[in-house]
Amino acid sequence: MSRRAVIGGGSGFVGTALRRALESDGYEVSVIGRDGPDARWDDPASLRRVIDGADLLIGLAGRSINCRFTDENRDAILQSRLDTTRALHDAVSRAEHPPAVWMNASSAAVYRYALDRPQSEADTEVDTGFLPDVSRAWEAELFRGELPATRRVALRITLVLGAGPATDLFFRLARFGVGGPQFDGWWFPHRRYRGIGPHPTQPRQPLGRRSRGHQKFSWIHIDDLVGAVRLIRDDDRIAGPVNMSAPGVVDNRGLMAALRRVVGMPIGIPAWRFMLEPAMWVLRAEPDLVLNSRWIAPGVLEDAGYSFAHPELEPALRDVRAQGRVRRAN
Repeated sequence: MSRRAVIGGGSGFVGTALRRALESDGYEVSVIGRDGPDARWDDPASLRRVIDGADLLIGLAGRSINCRFTDENRDAILQSRLDTTRALHDAVSRAEHPPAVWMNASSAAVYRYALDRPQSEADTEVDTGFLPDVSRAWEAELFRGELPATRRVALRITLVLGAGPATDLFFRLARFGVGGPQFDGWWFPHRRYRGIGPHPTQPRQPLGRRSRGHQKFSWIHIDDLVGAVRLIRDDDRIAGPVNMSAPGVVDNRGLMAALRRVVGMPIGIPAWRFMLEPAMWVLRAEPDLVLNSRWIAPGVLEDAGYSFAHPELEPALRDVRAQGRVRRAN
């Protein structure tokens, strides 16, 4: 009999890549979404039906953070993660034959702002404010209570390079000549990054640090995210948080320079926070998504012997761009 896998929130480009990979591995894959196709978030009976007897469960659902952190969006970002993870937890706990492995998306936003050294899963210096609070509450729901038959893993995902909107935005910035470094600095006080959830924390102060474009950029190629999921699935020793990040971390200057080389644009206009704040308001996004410094080390993956297909940034960007050309040609 074929093995069964369930993906919660499998309609995005990460979920689609995982579904195709698991199907190529011989899995029968069921997808949970607002409208199915195999189960719905608002239908607990359908969740129990697809999860009971599954070998593998992967939770990816959650409102995108590529938006302005208005009160409405803040609440939706938090609740979408808690509600869907709670629904999966309830289905697993009531299953007669629960899945052996449950991997659930999380975020590397739990780690502190870092310019001095990389942060691994062993680091306890965490950040404060909105996104770190969301990530901690998300993981707390995953690891709540006892599920003795199910190994649980929190995938602390960095920016995923592939056919997604974030990667496309970076390429467009470089192609249009505005792919210079982004410089942090002072801005008017606001409350968009204030804490949230059951244990809200105060955001670090000051928000604007003069990083001079040296804020770190952590990332992972979609192929390596899929490869890491396969490794975690097959290695019974891995449980708890796992950093989904490539070892080849760069700073913002290096990121933007690599993007310009890949798209063949010799110039890139730099941008300071006082320019980014109104521009991001127009784009309905947050400047801290490019100004924050996350220096994430894939400690668990490297200790488990994972060999990255794309360990360095520029070759990874070139591969993503080449794959995009192939898709458009077909």
